[in-house]
Amino acid sequence: MKYNHLGRAGIKVSEISLGSFITFGKQLDLKQSKHIMQLAFDKGVNFFDNAEVYAKGEAEVVMGKILKSLPRNKVVVSTKIFFGGDGPNDQGTSRKHLLEGTKNSLRRLDLEYVDLLYCHRFDPETPIEETVRAMDYLVRGGYALYWGTSEWTAKQLKEAIKVAKELNCIPPTVEQPEYNLFHRDRVERELVDLCEKDGIGLTTFSPLAHGVLSGKYHKGIPKNSRLGREEWLKPENLNEQVKKAKKFAEIASKIGCLPSQLAIAYCLKNPNVSSVIIGASTEKQLIENLNSIEVKSLITKEIMDKIYKI
Repeated sequence: MKYNHLGRAGIKVSEISLGSFITFGKQLDLKQSKHIMQLAFDKGVNFFDNAEVYAKGEAEVVMGKILKSLPRNKVVVSTKIFFGGDGPNDQGTSRKHLLEGTKNSLRRLDLEYVDLLYCHRFDPETPIEETVRAMDYLVRGGYALYWGTSEWTAKQLKEAIKVAKELNCIPPTVEQPEYNLFHRDRVERELVDLCEKDGIGLTTFSPLAHGVLSGKYHKGIPKNSRLGREEWLKPENLNEQVKKAKKFAEIASKIGCLPSQLAIAYCLKNPNVSSVIIGASTEKQLIENLNSIEVKSLITKEIMDKIYKI
């Protein structure tokens, strides 16, 4: 396992990390989640991602129980605040929700602090100055070591950095965008300057496009699959994506790897990506995904050109 700096920050994260979206507290019970997370840790994964909204907080509860058996100084734990509930102050990045949401997440995780704390989305109803001051307070107060954003545009992130400098506040360190072969523009074009000039690290999610690039939907949507369980994740152009995924699978077969491994390896090849967040519901799936590290060297310019042609 390779460990990368989070942009220009001193902290290092494993190039492949494990997320808890849909799996922890929902698809997997505590025993199953612990097996997957412990195995990932044993294989070199040190970064584990969560959010207050995952399984309505239960994912944090499950991960918190598992973390009791892992050395705290050996892991990097993150959570994300925005979607906290249905009340008038339970969503967004107001000072009130960021502080209360973070404290609630820490209580569920049973931790004194998280390493990374994200604003899960941009909040157009809250002044950016308020959000930046609140995140600065949380970092200076020891609730988090670094803060960042998730699914913010480059323009929104640049404004946050600008405001942080003007207010003498701690600026964001990391952005967590979706990144896969169907969603490339944000990472490969829009955020490049922020990574190179401002030192922003990227912890990307959904490298398999919710499983489409793994080939599991070539013959329809299995009931126990991610799209089978979460209808809202289904893209409008699924049929078109599946056609491309079939061609992509042919490339993977020719170089002797699984399409899922090639898809993850593609994301790992991007020098601005600090860590690729994967999900796994079985030991077999986890091991296969972690072995994507070995596929990076197989992606030659010729292979890349074939992928881009699709």
